[in-house]
Amino acid sequence: MEEARLKNLVSQAYEAEDGIFRLAPTWVPRAFCIPGRRLKLATQDLYILGANRGGIDERWLSSVTKADNGPGTPEDEGLSYIVLKDKKVMTLRDAISVEGDLILGKEVMERYGGWKVLAKFFDNLSPLLHHLHQDKKHAKLVGREEKPEAYYFPPQLNSIENTAPYTYFGLEPGTTKEDIKECLRRWNQGDNGILNYSRAYRITPGTGWFIPPGILHAPGSLVTYEVQWASDVFAMFQSMTAEGLPVPWEFLVKDVPPDKHQDLDYILDMIDWPANLDEHFKENHYCEPVLITRNETYQEKWVVYGTDDLFSAKELTIFSGKSATIKDNGAYGLIVLQGHGSVGRLPVESPTMIRYKDLTYDELFVSFEAARGGVTITNEGYENLVILKHFGPGTNPDAPSIGKH
Repeated sequence: MEEARLKNLVSQAYEAEDGIFRLAPTWVPRAFCIPGRRLKLATQDLYILGANRGGIDERWLSSVTKADNGPGTPEDEGLSYIVLKDKKVMTLRDAISVEGDLILGKEVMERYGGWKVLAKFFDNLSPLLHHLHQDKKHAKLVGREEKPEAYYFPPQLNSIENTAPYTYFGLEPGTTKEDIKECLRRWNQGDNGILNYSRAYRITPGTGWFIPPGILHAPGSLVTYEVQWASDVFAMFQSMTAEGLPVPWEFLVKDVPPDKHQDLDYILDMIDWPANLDEHFKENHYCEPVLITRNETYQEKWVVYGTDDLFSAKELTIFSGKSATIKDNGAYGLIVLQGHGSVGRLPVESPTMIRYKDLTYDELFVSFEAARGGVTITNEGYENLVILKHFGPGTNPDAPSIGKH
């Protein structure tokens, strides 16, 4: 009975807008972060879920991934909802579970089993902690999936850079396992000094990076459009925040088998040592936007690429008063960064301020057949209409690669 009800809702939403789904904003708090206040969420709602759960510093996009925020996390936290007739009617995850072939295409469902990409904005006052995301081998031991991820820093959300617009990536060449093991031994003695073994890179609006699993990184204070594999695994290797707050050991071993929580050799094995010590780290991970098309009507660029087609993202700009029909290889999530107009028959706009329960007009999900057939996007304003689109695995094999040495 429930499956029949869900299929009926999917059918209604699909037919109402020719295979394009309107999505509600999905807000996620993080207990170890201070919100940067640039995601357009009203300031009075930043701690609406309770100060004990942390401020809301993330907005998840087209998400079928549950946020792993520990005890007290609601069952649907992190999940995107489809909006029909101005009401949240079902999660995107439920819709794909009953009509995956329709929404993602039969080939993607057979090969990957669902929507395997998660995109989000994260926005912090200060840098995040030096951490990594487990690779396939280590994630599997706790029943999870690996998490490669990529970053793009949208200029529209970064007019203010906050306290530290630089990111620590990897480890300084020459760093040894014993160096990092000693940092872990000092966990309860204040700052464990792990950043002394890393290198900071200035991060710039309009550019990005690709970071595979096992690479330590401490993202800086720019608003970041993050596209990643649909997983929420991590291990924090830094014992104290930039504000001097202690980090519990549990944040390091959250996704470590219980019998390995004090096994420093196991924890160090989660680090991809060759990748972290790469002398050509920037050249192998840094991404400038790559132009796909530019004409009098629109411009499109790759902003996430070089992932071996695990996921990818494009920035589409429709110029003032113009309209274009854009075809893509497969389903994608969409967020409007600037301007207003329409996508298909749906009105879209980039809001100025959002209350926690508002149903906005800036986020959509475009299903497989709609994307392949072409979506007509119209700019009805005097400024550019700027859209970010993120794609799942097996969709864009033509995306460029990042230079290797």
